[in-house]
Amino acid sequence: MFSKILVANRGEIAVRIIRACKEMGIATVAVYSQADSDALHVALADESYCIGAPEASDSYLNEERILSAALISGAQAIHPGYGFLSENAHFASLCKRNGVVFIGPSAEDMDRLSDKTQVKKHMENAGLRVIPGSDALYSEADALAAAQEIGCPVMLKARSGGGGRGIRLVNSLEELPAAFAIAAAEGESAFGDSAVYLEKYIYPARHVEVQILADEAGHVVCLGERDCSVQRRHQKLMEESPSPAVSEEQRQDLFRRISAAVQAVGYVGAGTLEFLLDTQGNFWFMEMNVRLQVEHSVTEMLTHIDLVKWQIRAAAGISLNFRQSDIILKGACLECRINALAPGELRMLHIPGGPFVRFDTFLVQGTQISPYYDSLLGKLVVWAGTREETVRKMRAALCELVIDGLQTNIEEQLTILGEEAFRTGQYDLTFMESR
Repeated sequence: MFSKILVANRGEIAVRIIRACKEMGIATVAVYSQADSDALHVALADESYCIGAPEASDSYLNEERILSAALISGAQAIHPGYGFLSENAHFASLCKRNGVVFIGPSAEDMDRLSDKTQVKKHMENAGLRVIPGSDALYSEADALAAAQEIGCPVMLKARSGGGGRGIRLVNSLEELPAAFAIAAAEGESAFGDSAVYLEKYIYPARHVEVQILADEAGHVVCLGERDCSVQRRHQKLMEESPSPAVSEEQRQDLFRRISAAVQAVGYVGAGTLEFLLDTQGNFWFMEMNVRLQVEHSVTEMLTHIDLVKWQIRAAAGISLNFRQSDIILKGACLECRINALAPGELRMLHIPGGPFVRFDTFLVQGTQISPYYDSLLGKLVVWAGTREETVRKMRAALCELVIDGLQTNIEEQLTILGEEAFRTGQYDLTFMESR
């Protein structure tokens, strides 16, 4: 096991990883930008290094400075969290060349599985149903030809996209040129990759994803599914587990197929397979995220499995000490993402309490929310014995949560909970379209 880990991230996920390391007896190293000098993750770590200006390109995306901090501090491994360098194959390769373990897949596996067009071929060969689509596209002419072959409407997506960026719905061929230009530009700006691909638009549908853990011995465990269908402009607002739209029979069949597929591609670590669930009960594979996801907390609350600790153990070559039969999905969990609507200063914070209530955050009194980074302030997660009770519990927790001095989306989350479609579990990806 590692004795010291550098956390190459900020915000709530950096705090989350540092806490897991402390519980494992592992020393931690924080890196921070000039804007984050007073951040909670810096205060919690055993040592810290400033790596540059507030802009992410000068700090949290600066591979050389982060690796230098790891080498200077003597850290044996780097945990990238999510976002930033978490799916950067070049950085994973750079770590390996310098004798530092990257807590995540190898650069080779990342290249193989992060390419959204190639991973679909791997998963189809392994037995999963994949959404009909194209290979990587580099020109408007190729995109038009592919759209004609697939048939509109189609989803146009940046090949290296994530977090809802680089995605456009194309209802007709006339809409494609403008959509292509925007998606390609967003992909180049956010991920350094202008390639796009097309998928058949499945509508209406729910966004259902399955969390997995896999070790070097070939053991794969599915830790339940998350329903992430409450989205605005492809940005997730709320997640629940298990999905109210998935039967136990569907669940077990899907888990068997996923386990076989993950074993076939030889993946090791934590990952998530994302699907669209259509009205006929078919699961259509979209992509695989080869990293920890923002919404991992809701799975941890439901299964009592610490995903961060098992990420670290998997990177150290430790095998899973549980199997699929040990995972019991009892009760229901709900997670609300609490976002800032504008920069500002936190004047007062009150976190709700009570049994089975969790708030993952980096906030402390006086925290400055800058315009440089993602707007996520924290994730409020609750568990109860039934979905109905869980919804009531989340409403109570949201009403108790106080984040004074910052504009947030708490009121919107309360509104969503009160909607009939959500309360009955009869919602899909169109739920937020009119809001």
